[in-house]
Amino acid sequence: MAPTKPSNTIDFDSAKLQRLGLGDNPLRGKRQISLADLRRQLSTQLQTSLEADRILALFFREIQALVPLDYLSYQHSGADLRLEFGESANHCAGYRLTHSGEYLGELSFRRRHPFSETELGQLESLIASLLYPLRNALLYRAAIQTALRDALTGTGNRIAMDQAMSREVELARRNLQPLSILMLDLDHFKRINDEFGHSSGDEALRAVAMAIKASLRNVDMVFRFGGEEFLVLLSNTPGSSAIQVGERLRNAVEELPFLIDEKRVPLSISLGCATLIPGESVDDLLHRADMALYAAKRDGRNRLACAS
Repeated sequence: MAPTKPSNTIDFDSAKLQRLGLGDNPLRGKRQISLADLRRQLSTQLQTSLEADRILALFFREIQALVPLDYLSYQHSGADLRLEFGESANHCAGYRLTHSGEYLGELSFRRRHPFSETELGQLESLIASLLYPLRNALLYRAAIQTALRDALTGTGNRIAMDQAMSREVELARRNLQPLSILMLDLDHFKRINDEFGHSSGDEALRAVAMAIKASLRNVDMVFRFGGEEFLVLLSNTPGSSAIQVGERLRNAVEELPFLIDEKRVPLSISLGCATLIPGESVDDLLHRADMALYAAKRDGRNRLACAS
């Protein structure tokens, strides 16, 4: 059977949520909370966090006291956010959330049996309780991302890199998983600045950053380490796989159609690869990757070298 409910747009400034649970529902006798009580409860509980994942997990759990669900998903491409709870099922009620013209993401509920009109009205009323906590979470997420992002390239900045390195090294040790990093440098960057100006140098850095990000998995992380240096953090990745990733990045940059005044300017990168050794510190891992990068530049650039 096809999904019960197509996607909708809810504008909470103008919506008149009239369907407040007046229809028949075979599960009503088993519920111990009214729609009004649940909305009051949510209005308090959802204000206890600014993390979108915690807010939506709490929302998913609590609303099932009124409307049984198997699955909830939320996504907001602009915030680079996609969350899923439960197990997907056939019947879907999907909503595009907006408020005062502001896009707040896509919310979808799923379960194994169809939604009644009464239940859809209850869901829509409950979504109203999610509106402001979710908006606050998105604003908080945007502020955090701005603080941890390099303004020029859109990659993570040095603060974000230090946090991620400490976290991922600890996880690798705890879970006995491999961890590799690639430190890379844009070759002859000073020459680009000197010949074409700093604005062209900035464009070259942006182009390289985009090529790197487009060539990585979603779980991989890239940071601007210095002026023309980047660091790629490859979780659960052994050295042999990191070398393959590094070569893919090198080829992607070498093939960039980078133009200045309609003239193609070749770009290339040198890379140093290092894989975490048991008991090694973050600083030691970075130092070995840096030494490998130095070896790649010394041996002619546009190549990858591995730390011993």
